[in-house]
Amino acid sequence: MPFWDEPDYVKSGPIRVDNGIRARSRRGAIGSSWWSRRFIEVLESLELGGRLARGRSYARAGQVLSLEVTAGSVVSSVQGSRPKPYQVRIDIRQIWDTHWERVERAIAEAAIFSAKLLAGEMPEDLEDIFDDLGLWLFPRDSGELTMDCTCPDMSVPCKHVAATLYLLAEAFDRDPFLVLTWRGRDKGTLLANLRALRGSPESTEEAPRRSIWDELRSLPQPDLADSVDGYFSCRSRLSPIDAGPPDIVIPDGVLRERDPLPLEAHGKVVTDVLRPAYLAMGEHE
Repeated sequence: MPFWDEPDYVKSGPIRVDNGIRARSRRGAIGSSWWSRRFIEVLESLELGGRLARGRSYARAGQVLSLEVTAGSVVSSVQGSRPKPYQVRIDIRQIWDTHWERVERAIAEAAIFSAKLLAGEMPEDLEDIFDDLGLWLFPRDSGELTMDCTCPDMSVPCKHVAATLYLLAEAFDRDPFLVLTWRGRDKGTLLANLRALRGSPESTEEAPRRSIWDELRSLPQPDLADSVDGYFSCRSRLSPIDAGPPDIVIPDGVLRERDPLPLEAHGKVVTDVLRPAYLAMGEHE
């Protein structure tokens, strides 16, 4: 019997499923953010063959049943033409911890990058930091990816791998930190290290920043019995004792109340540029 009549090579469409992950893009390019488009651009420049187009159709038809991203690996389950879904695994070389420490120090020194990442945004020039350190954020050639699928297709990548790659790009759209997770640094660890390097080790989720009113309420209050005799007296100006301790005035309190602004002036975050002016005005009050 000719090889094309064997079961593995019978031409048939995939078994349609109703509970798959469908690409949000129904036509044209997949990926809406700069980082997902950059990832797709790299993939399509690797000359991986026409199976990328078929994989895009699989992604839009909802043939991918599950997708999980971990450090150095992406695992998915894709429904093909056989009853049992195919298992896909795509591995990438992780960035070593020692190299990640260099990346984090470089990010911490660039105030605008730190501010955006701590605000949950992906800076558009982040890739440049990796390049300057001789590293890379996205794969440069297919040799940096290990792609496996349990289907009988001998070509790499097969359409099931391609579908996974396209949905991975859309996953990057929803959560840009997945790009960094795939390269070996999860969001929690990255942000904690950046806060420590920037001198703010506390996590905003675990220990909310104290407001100016919290600081005022923490000051010692005089006993009511000691204040009754002078309660109705009229004075043109409070004495230093009546006014409370000097640190009740916090000139830069309004800046403390704001998260770091994603703006930069002369290489510094705007709030850091403004703070000396606020403190100087407070000295003349």
